Formats: sequence, structure tokens, C-alpha cells
Amino acid sequence: MKTIVYKKYGSPEVLQLKDMEKPVPQENEILVKVKATTVTAADIRARSFTVPLSVWVPARIALGVRKPKNEILGMELAGEVESAGKEVTRFKKGDRIFAASLRGAGAYAEYKCLPEDGPVCIKPSNLSFGEAAAIPIGASAALFHLEKADIQKGEKVLVYGASGSVGSYAVQIAKYLGAIVTGVCSTTNLELVKSLGADKVIDYTTEDFSSEGATYDVIFEAVNKSSFSACMKSLKKNGTYINVTVPLPGVRMLWTKLTSSRKLILAQNSSENAEALSFLKELVETGELKVAVDRYYELEEIVAAHQYVEKGHKKGNVIINVEYNENPQ
Repeated sequence: MKTIVYKKYGSPEVLQLKDMEKPVPQENEILVKVKATTVTAADIRARSFTVPLSVWVPARIALGVRKPKNEILGMELAGEVESAGKEVTRFKKGDRIFAASLRGAGAYAEYKCLPEDGPVCIKPSNLSFGEAAAIPIGASAALFHLEKADIQKGEKVLVYGASGSVGSYAVQIAKYLGAIVTGVCSTTNLELVKSLGADKVIDYTTEDFSSEGATYDVIFEAVNKSSFSACMKSLKKNGTYINVTVPLPGVRMLWTKLTSSRKLILAQNSSENAEALSFLKELVETGELKVAVDRYYELEEIVAAHQYVEKGHKKGNVIINVEYNENPQ
């Protein structure tokens, strides 16, 4: 089978096309013929080993000290079940599924084995494989962190980085939860964020959200490009600050936790389970959740795809067609 491997950390050019043997599913696993995967921020960080200094040591241990432990990236996928182990009861050959493969990765390949009790679900009927592949990581992360904020109907939520993968889902899920949502993005992405349901959109290239005088119950930082002091200026006294990119608090964050009643929710790996995917599937099929797609690439174009995402200006999701060009540009 065709796979994309990386044997050392570095630039996108470390990714190489290689032929490998097709995996064989264990008794509790399904073998998935991968139709599509994505390039996520997590793939970029793992490939380049660009992580916050505060988690450098544990990340190095987890990912590999001298070289990557897992040579195949790809944190999410969609595809078709080709075969199933003897103990598998949830899925059968021919089922169309979408899944997170964050634990162990491996979606940059034509085939991938997944445990049936993991984050695997029948894909939404109204999405292509490419669109379905873009849900498991970004949407799950947005859902997981927003649920921790316990948003009430009518509360005001600001999403900074509203046009990215996690941010675009955060806008829609916050709206679903009943919030009044303000999205912050660049000029070129204003219409996209409006189309996702944001009640107000702020262009950060011409406006400073913290200078408007508006205050919010929740500020959701999806890209870590706003200043923490600016967010605190605009966050209500009992409000919640969410940052899905920073796992550990800095000095200012610790001081805020000690001296105020504001709640800080920092980056955590969302629970990898089928229940979250099933819920997101329902939102998609009822029209509550859309997938924003920026570009499609073929598997052989993975270097170019990583180069593009690494620039930090993608709109929504970047899809990799693994089996065939399902959605030509």
C-alpha cells in the first residue's frame, strides 16, 4: 500500500512516499480502506516538533526522542471497512466510516486498522469522504472545550481564529448551544465566518476587539494569536477563557486564576470516543454543522499540503484524497 512516512523531524520535505505491506486487523479491529485524511495543526507540530517549551520534554518522550516513534502521520480519516476481526460486532465490510486516529496516527496510508471500540462512527450520509475526514479532530476539540465552559443560552462568546478548522467548528457549536457569537478573523475570511452563523464578525486587521468595550462570557482562542491581557480586558468577571493551543498556564494565567473568579480552560486532548463523533454526525445531518474546506490535495502532494498549512492562513480544513480525486478543484 502507498504510505507517507517521515523518519526524522523537520520541514515538509521529510515526508516521503513509500510502499508498505497492508496491515492485518486483530480480532477486535477493522481494516479501513482510507479514502481521505487531512493536514491538521497536530500533524504540523508532530512533523516539525514545534511544541511549547513547557511541554518539550514530555512531548519528546511521547513522539520519539531521536526520531519519530510513529512514522506515519494523519490524525483523522474517512473510508470504507474492507474487513473485520472475529470479535467485531459494530461494523461490517462495506460500512462507510469516519474516525480519529490521533493515538498512534497512521491515516497517511491507503489502509489503516482501527479498534472497533475507539473513536469510529458511520460517516454522515450527507458528506463526502473528504468532508467527513475533516470532522474527528477539529470538531471534537471545539465540542470538548465548549462543553467544559457550560455555555448557557444567550451568553456572548467570542471566537478568535474563527476561520480555521477548530475555530469554524467552535462558531457553529457555540451557536447550537444558544450563544450569541462574535468571530474574529482576517478580511478575506469575513464572509466564510458569517456563513457559519456568527452574529458579528470582526476583522482583526482593521479592528481590535478589546478596544470596542464589549465584554464576553466566553472567549475561545483557537489559534493563540490574541494577547492574554486583551482577552482579560474583554472577559466578564465570572467569564471563561478557553485556549485550545496552550496546554500549561503562563505566569499571567496563573496570576489570573489566583486573583480572580475567571475560569481558564487550556488545551486538553478531547476524549477519543465514538459518542462524540455520533453527536457531531447528528449535527451534520440536521444541518447544524458544516465543514469548511479550503483545498484538496492528492496523497502524492502531501509536501505541498504541509507547506500550505504551515503558513497558518488556511480557511477551515485541508483535505488529502488518498484513494482518488473525489473533489477536484
